[in-house]
Amino acid sequence: MQLDRRDLHRWLLGLGAATALGAPSGLLARAAGKGDPLHLVDPELRAAAQAMLGQSFPPLTRAGLPALRAAWVAPPPLPAPAPPAEIRSVRGPKGAPDVSVELIGVRARPARCPAILHIHGGGMISGRARNMTAFCQTIAAEFDCVVVNVDYRLSPETRFPGPVEDNYAVFAWLVENAAELGVDPSRIAVLGGSAGGGLAAMVTMLARDRGGVQPCQQILLYPMLDDRTGSTRKPAPHLAPVGWSAEANAFGWSAFLGVPAGSAKVPAGAVPARAPNLSGLPPSFIGVGALDLFVDEDLDFGRRLIEAGVPTALHVSPGAFHAFDFVVPDAAVSKAFTQAWKAALRTAFAKVA
Repeated sequence: MQLDRRDLHRWLLGLGAATALGAPSGLLARAAGKGDPLHLVDPELRAAAQAMLGQSFPPLTRAGLPALRAAWVAPPPLPAPAPPAEIRSVRGPKGAPDVSVELIGVRARPARCPAILHIHGGGMISGRARNMTAFCQTIAAEFDCVVVNVDYRLSPETRFPGPVEDNYAVFAWLVENAAELGVDPSRIAVLGGSAGGGLAAMVTMLARDRGGVQPCQQILLYPMLDDRTGSTRKPAPHLAPVGWSAEANAFGWSAFLGVPAGSAKVPAGAVPARAPNLSGLPPSFIGVGALDLFVDEDLDFGRRLIEAGVPTALHVSPGAFHAFDFVVPDAAVSKAFTQAWKAALRTAFAKVA
C-alpha cells in the first residue's frame, strides 16, 4: 500500500505553497527579467515549479490568515486495509486546552512496536493534522508502527511556547501510555517537515532538558530552524523562489515568537538555530533541497550537531526546492530523498533497548 501523493501535489498547488505564501506577486517577473529563475531546478521538478510560481496570491497578512488556512484542502484518509485514524484528546500543557491527535496503527501485536510523533508543517501559522492523515497512515503501515499525528495550536493566536508544549505534552502522553498502546518507549521517533521539523527539534530539546525517556531519533525534513533567515539574513539570489519565501518566513517566525523575526533577543528555546547547546540529543537526520530557503540554516544546524557529538546524517538533494518530495514524488531526486530518511528511521527502529 502506497500513498498517492498526486493528491498532495494538487493540495499544495491549491494552497499556493510556493511564492504564494508571502512572496511579492511580481517576483516571477523580476526573476525572469534576469534570466531563467529555474535554471538550477532539477528537470523533473521544473514543470511543477513553474506552475507554482505562476500563481498569484495576495500578500500574507494576519487578516488574510483565515482564507489561507481555509485553502488547505486535506487529501482524504486512505481506505482499508490502511490503518484507520482514531481521533483522541490528550491532556494539554498546564492551563491550556487538551490537544487533539490522530492515533494510527494501534492493534494487537506479539511484541511492542516502535512509534512516531508526527508534527505537520505550515510555517507555524497554518496546516492541520488532517492534512497529513494519509501520509501518516502510509508510514504506520510501512513501518508496522504507531503514529501519533498532532493537531497543535497555531500562531499568532498561540505564540511560543504554546505550540511546542502541545507537541511535548503528546510526546509525554505517548511515553506514559506506551504499554496500553503496545509501544516500545525506547523506540519513539519524532518526525516533522518544514515548521513541523523546527517544532520537532524543539520537542527533542525539551525532552533532553526535562529528563526521562528521550526520542530514539529525530527526522527533520527541510526544517524551519532559524528566524533570522529572510529577516536579518537574506537568501542567496540563486535559490529557487519556490515552496516558501523569505517574506513568508519572516511573517511566520514573527507570529510564533511574538517579536519581529531576527530580533536581537528572542524567547529562550524558541529558535533551534540559536540554542547554545546541542549535545545530548538523539541521532538525527536532516534532509533539505539545495535550492530550499532553509538550506544554509539546516546545514549549519547539522554541522553543530556533529560538533556536539550527535550522530547526524545530512542529505542535500541537488536541484530541489522546498517540499519537492511531496510535489513531485516520482522524480528520481524525490525517491532518493525519501529512501534516505526512511533508511535512518529503519536503523533507529532496529535498535534494541
